[in-house]
Amino acid sequence: MPNITNREAAEALIRQQIIDSIVQDAPKSSIVMQLGRRLPNMTSNQTRMRVLDTLPTAYWVDGDTGFKQTSMQAWDNVYINAGELAVIVPIPEAVVADADTDLIGEITPRINESIGKRFDAAILFGENRPAAWQNDIITVARQAGNNVADTAEKDLYDKIMSEGGLLNKVEEDGYAVNGAIAALGMRAKLRGLRTNDGLPIFKSDMQGTTPYALDGAPMYFPENGSFDKTIAQMIVGDFRQLVWAIRQDITVKILDQGVIQDPVTKAIQYNLAQQDMIAIRVVFRAGWALPNPATRLNEDRTGCAFAYLEPATPVTTQTVTITVKDGSNESAKAVKGASVDVNGSILKTNDSGVAVFNLRKGDYPIKIKKAGHKTINDIVMVAEADVSKTIVLSEA
Repeated sequence: MPNITNREAAEALIRQQIIDSIVQDAPKSSIVMQLGRRLPNMTSNQTRMRVLDTLPTAYWVDGDTGFKQTSMQAWDNVYINAGELAVIVPIPEAVVADADTDLIGEITPRINESIGKRFDAAILFGENRPAAWQNDIITVARQAGNNVADTAEKDLYDKIMSEGGLLNKVEEDGYAVNGAIAALGMRAKLRGLRTNDGLPIFKSDMQGTTPYALDGAPMYFPENGSFDKTIAQMIVGDFRQLVWAIRQDITVKILDQGVIQDPVTKAIQYNLAQQDMIAIRVVFRAGWALPNPATRLNEDRTGCAFAYLEPATPVTTQTVTITVKDGSNESAKAVKGASVDVNGSILKTNDSGVAVFNLRKGDYPIKIKKAGHKTINDIVMVAEADVSKTIVLSEA
């Protein structure tokens, strides 16, 4: 057999080259991956995490012969589900033959950039997020009351730095802000803020070695197109609470047979064999979670480690009212203090057994828990109108 470098051998080399680049460089293209806490690679499609759900409580003993009271500690399951990102890059073979540059080297960074954009946009804003993923950062922060309106009553500095501002919202829930993300246009607004002496409050050197900072927390302005300024102007938070992991089976394949169809119209766009083309197909799988464990400053897990500044015109949401009752008849009493978990957004029911969420269009799994009762799993579907749903608990 002649000693030649055939297509099969070259493909193996190219495939490994791209895989190595994705594993090493995709996180550099994603602000969320850079700021969040990376966990070991997932070994299956789903990884379970145990997080604190109930904290023990100590009690004073009444006198020398007083009784010591009991307390409990409980855990809840949080799941990281792998979502799949895929891209196919078709290339005419003539272009490969005539190119005077390393095409693979030119294409791979763009693939990484696209992965970073999609990953960030799904986690921050819920854009095209996989159905198995929990609510995005904006949705979770909104339910926790950690959204700051862009009103004329306060200037930008107060909206960020003062009591009731972005940083304070996160701190009130027991977290310290260690990072901020904003659209590039926010830089101009920050540069306009001055002290009484006319000195700039926020500044950065031209080389970027001294970045913008909010109370010491570094600030980032994504250039991968992931930040949606129609949903938020700025997001701040404790990014150590955000965890993510890569599923191990990253695959790359060089195709030279088959057709590529438009996913909507199903029309054939390219016939690789007939048109003398190859295509690089990359499949990347990763997942994330915001576990939100119980802490002494967030015992009921209704807080959030993130807050955001709304745009001048806030995003339209629908009011979703969940009412929890004990029993199935009309006179059933309301259940106060039940935990209502809408896909990672947690609220406790009030005296009337009601928890109110503000959600965008979509289907949301819900879980209702109350000590002494059976846990109920259900789903709420949100379209273009407000939604009301009653959940009936039964004793355990």
